[in-house]
Amino acid sequence: MTEYVTLAGGCFWCTEAVFKDVIGVESVESGYIGGTVPNPTYKQVCGGDTGHAEAIRIGFDPEQLALGDLLDIYFATHDPTQLNRQGNDVGTQYRSAMFPADEAQEAAMKAALERAQAGLDKPVVTTIEPMAEWYPAEDYHQDYWETSGRSNPYCMAVIPPKLQKLRKSFAARSKAVTA
Repeated sequence: MTEYVTLAGGCFWCTEAVFKDVIGVESVESGYIGGTVPNPTYKQVCGGDTGHAEAIRIGFDPEQLALGDLLDIYFATHDPTQLNRQGNDVGTQYRSAMFPADEAQEAAMKAALERAQAGLDKPVVTTIEPMAEWYPAEDYHQDYWETSGRSNPYCMAVIPPKLQKLRKSFAARSKAVTA
């Protein structure tokens, strides 16, 4: 049975590309969560005034991929020590945040946060925020790496290093490595 987890870790094009390469992940949808404006657009969210984060909703098979392992990949493939930014993307819409669907997910997120902090000398600023309404991003944002990202200089600078980290640190979890 598919479970879903919602995570924000900067640009959703970049986080989506990582998780589409993880064994046990069945779906990844880019979208917006945690804001105050109903049905926000990409332009509104990028403006930073809606309170939403660019995020991904990951559907995964818990028999193939434990939530704790998925969260460890999340922490390893973005910088959870940067407040309201990831690299050159600056603003609350690029915050590092997790949105638990239930108490079990919240407990797993707290444990993953502690594991992430244990390996770092700077404080992890990732927040655990209440689950909020999910708004799927516009169609052209879905599967962006596969459809448009390889011709986008920003994506070419950011995504390959994330995929390399996944494939090196979590080789047994990468579809590309085990294929």
